[in-house]
Amino acid sequence: MTDIEPALEQTRGFRWGEVPADRRRRRAAVEVADPDLGGIAGFRGTFRGTGLNTIFRPQNFGATPTPLPNPASGPDDNVLEINLTEETLSFSQPLGSIPNRGMVQGDVFLNGIPYLQSINDVTDPDQAVGIHFEPGIWLSVPATTTPELPATVARMASIPHGTTIEAQGTAFTVAGGPRIDPVDITPFPVGSPGTPIKFPSQTAAATDTFRIPQDLGAFIAAGTITQEILDNPNVVLKKRADAQTITSTTVIVVSTDPASPVFGGGADNIAFLKGDKDGRNPNADAVTMSAIFWVETVTETITVRPPGAGFPVIVKGSGPAPAPSFRVNSATPVTRETTVEVSYPQIQYTQTVLLNFNGLSWPHVSVATLVPVEPVPVTI
Repeated sequence: MTDIEPALEQTRGFRWGEVPADRRRRRAAVEVADPDLGGIAGFRGTFRGTGLNTIFRPQNFGATPTPLPNPASGPDDNVLEINLTEETLSFSQPLGSIPNRGMVQGDVFLNGIPYLQSINDVTDPDQAVGIHFEPGIWLSVPATTTPELPATVARMASIPHGTTIEAQGTAFTVAGGPRIDPVDITPFPVGSPGTPIKFPSQTAAATDTFRIPQDLGAFIAAGTITQEILDNPNVVLKKRADAQTITSTTVIVVSTDPASPVFGGGADNIAFLKGDKDGRNPNADAVTMSAIFWVETVTETITVRPPGAGFPVIVKGSGPAPAPSFRVNSATPVTRETTVEVSYPQIQYTQTVLLNFNGLSWPHVSVATLVPVEPVPVTI
């Protein structure tokens, strides 16, 4: 993986707070405890990992055709792009107490965690290409009476293609690992998800379709892009989670759908994406986004060998990539090989954006598994 560099900066000691009516009360206001972070409390530090992205790109075959290695057959209004990805997701410190003034209900106080997400396509490891950059904020919202809702979380994000999203939902914690249901990338007529329309590019063995990469032979052999994965990208997450020992999982479910019980939020697009003022002829209108984040506590056993120069020592995790590393300390000398049970946080997510163009809704699905960049501290 390529090196990373700091990208989120803020004034040292910055803390959001309530401006008091009486400036003499400022010290007392600062000392008020920050609102609970709830389900987003696990978003701390910098995470890194790998994943998969699928997107049906609109194609104006007459004006801007996508050059492909082989002649392609089938509908030419789209190109299915499949990316093996490498991702960095970094979180800043919590913002503190964010006052929201109320008219029908009294004031409520939020807390938030800024984040920055960047994703590279590494389908060709020698030619990494940036495909996604997203600054945003996760919010923790307390229970409210107007509207009558339990504590919720919200994700506010800006995407350089010209889309901003406000996705709100709930979070809860369960014992053990996550339940990861299938997801389908098959397009369907706008407003009719029950009538999917499958395209030739969704057949992994085909080599003459409108798809990038066209020939998936090497990826099928390696197990990185297979028919099983095209039928259900979430299988990438499920296979990893099923092979791990996960002791607890915080589940965060957010959506921009105004029809959901948590009705806040939505997606906004620049004029080019909407195509016309009424959005009837879109170029690629991002109409909805839904996502599930699983913040998991993973346990495994590592082997610590007697260090030649004393502690601390860095030990690589024993699991498959992406694997964390551990900074091991010991108060007493270690004279023989020792096994230690350790735990670390892991983030998995699945996200689906519906892009509308040419009369269809095209699912744009992204999945990833992320582990801490910095070595996880362990004491023997």
